[in-house]
Amino acid sequence: MKKLILFLLAGLIAVSIAGCTKKASGTMEFDITRDYAVNSNNIIMNKKGTMIYTANIDISTVSFFDTKKQKVVAEVKVGREPRQMTLSPDENYLYVANMYDNKIDIVSIKDKKVIGSLETGIEPFGVVTSQDGKTLYVANYRSGTVSVFDLQQKKQVEEIEVGDRPRSLAITADGSKIYVPQYLNGSITVIDTVGNEVVKEIQLAQSPDKSDVKKSQGIPNSLEQFVISPDGKTAWVPHMLTNIDTPIHFEETIFPAISVIDLERDEEIIDKRKELFDEINVSDSKNQTIIVSNPYDIVFKPDGSKAYAVMSGSEDLVVFDLNRGGNATQIVRRINGDNPRGAVVSPDGESLFVHNAMSHDMSVLKAGGGTYSRVKAAGENIALVSNDPMDPLEREGKKIFYSANSDEYAAEITGNNWMSCASCHADGDMNGLTLLTPKGPRNVPSNVLTTKTGLFMWDGSRDDFEDYLLTVQGEMGGMMKYDAGNPLPEDIAHMYDAMFAFLDNPESFPPPKSPYRLKDGELSEAALEGKELFEGKAGCLSCHGGNNFTDSVKAVDRNGQLTTDNQDFLYDIGTSNTLDKESAGDARAAMKNPRDQKRFDTPTLRGVWATAPYFHDGSAKTLEDAISRHNTKELSGLTRGEITKIAEYVGSLE
Repeated sequence: MKKLILFLLAGLIAVSIAGCTKKASGTMEFDITRDYAVNSNNIIMNKKGTMIYTANIDISTVSFFDTKKQKVVAEVKVGREPRQMTLSPDENYLYVANMYDNKIDIVSIKDKKVIGSLETGIEPFGVVTSQDGKTLYVANYRSGTVSVFDLQQKKQVEEIEVGDRPRSLAITADGSKIYVPQYLNGSITVIDTVGNEVVKEIQLAQSPDKSDVKKSQGIPNSLEQFVISPDGKTAWVPHMLTNIDTPIHFEETIFPAISVIDLERDEEIIDKRKELFDEINVSDSKNQTIIVSNPYDIVFKPDGSKAYAVMSGSEDLVVFDLNRGGNATQIVRRINGDNPRGAVVSPDGESLFVHNAMSHDMSVLKAGGGTYSRVKAAGENIALVSNDPMDPLEREGKKIFYSANSDEYAAEITGNNWMSCASCHADGDMNGLTLLTPKGPRNVPSNVLTTKTGLFMWDGSRDDFEDYLLTVQGEMGGMMKYDAGNPLPEDIAHMYDAMFAFLDNPESFPPPKSPYRLKDGELSEAALEGKELFEGKAGCLSCHGGNNFTDSVKAVDRNGQLTTDNQDFLYDIGTSNTLDKESAGDARAAMKNPRDQKRFDTPTLRGVWATAPYFHDGSAKTLEDAISRHNTKELSGLTRGEITKIAEYVGSLE
């Protein structure tokens, strides 16, 4: 008996010591292994369906939403621009990717606070853990890598090169593979988690050209998510299709699509792709197809019978019935709220919760349990944040920029819900594509510093932001009843003032940090030599001067006001092509801003490393190519090595 008592006491002491050691060291437990697939998202639900977490993108907080109480029970401050999150398998920790702080915050679910952070690559976006919770994977959007962290040691142990702009992440139920969509080029990287190595690239197919240019077709881009179905056999990828073969027009250029991936062969099932006028084809009371735009997220009913697609631009929910052919059977028009970007469904499949990223609230919808049940809104939206620190005018402008809702504002920004500004300026930036316009091919520019760098457009033909009425009318099909030659009504001008305020805020689209720089942020030796050439022998400063590396801000009149009349800062450097056409001017400038087909405005070089391809027509694929093609006396005398050094410096500009 004494031996038994001593044995039990020894055991209790050992347990006590072990418990104290764990608490003292801060070591995390890894005693639960997840057995279902997950993907990172801006909204996630715990397995029981009792708590929902939302990443409040431009508020820099994470909200805890209690589904039983139907209210937010905590709002936790995290880093700047939290984009996506994931839960640990034991659901004790929330990992939050803070895009603009280059870090992952670790949030304790119990304590409702940040208890640590991990430094990542440039602009972390997607994040998932391994199924045992011991490893964390982070997609670094600007670095083009996936960081692998050992969570026991709280340090990065590997960095995997995955390609251009990795975004969301998804892991299979058995944990053997991670899928990484590359945002703009339409490909998906497959990582084997055993060796932490890339084993395949899945390239989404182009949708073939059709004789009817109003039918869905084009190049896949803007891959927002990768969501694995409940049976683990397929994954759905919401994205855009951009038709670059015809002059840009809202009914002929941008189309929503959802691609389906066979996860056994890691190949796209091309004939299963959901496209407008095909599987996404639901008619209204007038027997006209309901147009939806900007697909952003997918969520499946737990039993796999239905899939719900969130359309962030048109602010709709498309319902696909997988037991009846997989086609769309319902469109829930106008989710209450602004810019829906994510959704979760309750474990019983009867409730849908939609995260509205711009109004920072939650829409609750009832899905119903039956095969023929239709989704319906259920009550008022629920606020997710206690305070929106964004200036109200900027917030309004941001909502308009991302909206393709033709019914919401003083005038429709887009014709019949087809496209938002973000449809071409992917997530507010650029999409890497060159589109046809009446003036010739035009490379979609970035919005980084767009209000700070002088004249607008590649040919510098606009000097006032309201001039974008021409873009809205000619490309987006909105505001058609207004005469471009006359002043805009006050309420319409206000819409442009709001968008300008949003774009003018330097925090809206800050120049991205550059991977060309050393880890301490300094210039490399080659970049320093390139800087000397840039400022001296190469003569680059003659055009690319000042804080923003452009002289377009000098195009002013005698009163110092920016004007399209001043063409002294447009240059012919030999980049025009046979498709470029002269312009007689436009109505906004009373036809006083004619442009030839050879001279172009000087773009900023800040963050230019991230905006390939280059030139007005996207004809230069690399910085070296762009520099070497400048037809100037100074550049013609440079060696290939000197051009490489200048490119190293230019690529380092932030």
